[in-house]
Amino acid sequence: MDLKELGMQKLLWAKKYMKLLKSFEEELKERSTLEGVRVVVSVHLEAKTANLAWTLHRLGADVVATGSNPLSTQDEIVEALKEQGVKVSAWHTHSMDEYMEQLNRALNHRPQLIIDDGADLSVLVHTERKEVLQELVGISEETTTGVRRDRALEKDGILQVPVIAVNDSKMKYLFDNRYGTGQSTWDGIIRNTNITVAGKTVVVAGYGWCGRGVAMRARGLGARVVVTEVDPVKAAEAVMDGFQVMRMDDAASLGDIFVTTTGGKDVITKRHFEKMKDGAILANAGHFNVEISVEDLESLASKSYTSRPNVTTYVLSDGREIHLLAEGRLVNLAAADGHPIEIMDLSFSLQLLSAVYLWENKGKLEPKVHTLPNSIDEKVARRFLEIYGHGLDELTEEQKKYLESAGA
Repeated sequence: MDLKELGMQKLLWAKKYMKLLKSFEEELKERSTLEGVRVVVSVHLEAKTANLAWTLHRLGADVVATGSNPLSTQDEIVEALKEQGVKVSAWHTHSMDEYMEQLNRALNHRPQLIIDDGADLSVLVHTERKEVLQELVGISEETTTGVRRDRALEKDGILQVPVIAVNDSKMKYLFDNRYGTGQSTWDGIIRNTNITVAGKTVVVAGYGWCGRGVAMRARGLGARVVVTEVDPVKAAEAVMDGFQVMRMDDAASLGDIFVTTTGGKDVITKRHFEKMKDGAILANAGHFNVEISVEDLESLASKSYTSRPNVTTYVLSDGREIHLLAEGRLVNLAAADGHPIEIMDLSFSLQLLSAVYLWENKGKLEPKVHTLPNSIDEKVARRFLEIYGHGLDELTEEQKKYLESAGA
């Protein structure tokens, strides 16, 4: 089977389960809103993302797809997208120079809309590629990390176009971040190690929505779960959810598997590696490969080798071995297939409607970070319930009046 055929198999399999995206495509066909609009989609380039790009293409947009992480791009998906007439500037690579080349090639398309994941394109157009801003109407951002970076651009007075924080929509973070990250992270860990999770101690760094999902699924697999946090409220939530909460300095010697989900850097460093058990497994589910200090790990190791595909084993001077998955990059994408299809159907439906919202409101939105109107969030939720056959009660006029009144 050649790459193109394999890619089409994956593309069509995902398409079967992306029922919301199909529904919104059918609705938008009559409006022709995105006809001829130049769109760059920079998201982890695998089958679900390809379906978003393909949908935009079928709606008449002039689309270029690129990746948001060089290791997560699947070359078979690239070939399949090209076969469908979508322009692609991406290939699987370990080289950051090649990755930046891919992004710059995509920006040569002079996009009017950008759908971003992690804000690499957002930062690039506001720093090195400012000429792109002349025709750019707006950006739609997928992730917690990306929204944080976009808000930093806004705070510094650099942001020149409106950004829609799709990540802040309830139908995104309550589902994608929690259920998507929870399932796909453990998929990545298990398929690349073939280990048993039950009975092991799992240390989850960060108890945001992603961390909650990872911790919840770890408990479901039979693990003892320890949570580390810097936010006292989130730490208290983890305690009330039944998890043990402690400092990473104390958890380092207890964990069999460590999963970072903070979006920050240097969460696990030299002093933690020095305390870890022989055979400890490290995985990152945050956006960038900065949460686990690979540099510190390399400095402690007498040697390293590839023990399995996507597993690098570091041998410390005392003979202990520490196993790092996917080079510390996103384990669920760099070493697996990403979030489940139906979860990304929700997120990419929001991204599609966000692109339409930006285009239909061009010139009306201030150059700052915006959230999608609640009506769009609810529209996706209602469509989800409708498609999957779930009922929803409605308030009577009398009930509405009661809830809006001061009466008892």
